[in-house]
Amino acid sequence: MRWPIRRFDPKSSSRGPANWDDQHREKDMQHGIHFISGLPRAGSTLLAGILRQNPHVHAAMTSPVGALFTALLRQMSQENEFALFIEEAQREAVLAGLFESYYRDIQAKQLVFDTNRLWCSKLPALAALFPQAKVIACVRHVPWVVDSLEQVIRKNKFEPSKIFNFEPANTVYHRVDGLVGINGMVGFAYNALKEAYYGERADRLMLLTYETLTRAPAQAMAAVYDFIGAPPFAHDFDHVEYAEDEFDARLGTRGLHRVAAKVQHVERETILPPDLWRRLENDSFWTDTKLNRHGVRVV
Repeated sequence: MRWPIRRFDPKSSSRGPANWDDQHREKDMQHGIHFISGLPRAGSTLLAGILRQNPHVHAAMTSPVGALFTALLRQMSQENEFALFIEEAQREAVLAGLFESYYRDIQAKQLVFDTNRLWCSKLPALAALFPQAKVIACVRHVPWVVDSLEQVIRKNKFEPSKIFNFEPANTVYHRVDGLVGINGMVGFAYNALKEAYYGERADRLMLLTYETLTRAPAQAMAAVYDFIGAPPFAHDFDHVEYAEDEFDARLGTRGLHRVAAKVQHVERETILPPDLWRRLENDSFWTDTKLNRHGVRVV
């Protein structure tokens, strides 16, 4: 079975059922593309692992496409003297061609979800390249994001991590400062998320909380399919299989992209010192409905 290509109907809600048209592709790839973004350790790998059960869907951990995308943007900028010969339409075509080339074989059969924390900062570009694309941003109470990363680091106690430039002498305070800094793994993703949430293309964005994904996975996945206008699928939440062990080993952070077989929420105490927890506990802005000025769906 091949999913038809979805086309935008201006009379339909961005949250409601979409119209489908298999006669004209516009800028979408053959079977469509959507994006997974948001905070680290907030369920993006788990979401990809669940989506992969659907034979009509391709999903995985962070792909190389985001890095290639930013490299192309820079090379076509005025930093390159030959940018004089590159018109706006050519830039757009080159960037669209990147996705089409990378996913050419996969797109022959499946809808693509590309994962990268970068995408929340590129919503205007994604909206121009792929008019039907949506972004699922995975979020989690910020102290638990940092706690989860710290837990992985401590499990790899005999191997320094590339996340911290393989520095073995850092304390948890050094590590948290690095993570939440403006260019840190958490800090960059957090700021990109806010840019998307408060930006002019927030209609393309849905926030999927880790709490819902782990406590009510059927509800979470129903919301994902509804948001992208795709047929629902009966997932097996007791047998989710996904890992990238070789990639994690090269980072010196084994287990970073391994998901447990059964989707469930595990209660435990934080391993962060109390002062670090207090420093981060008020940063989950999406929980305040008064700040949701664009009516972003938060599941």
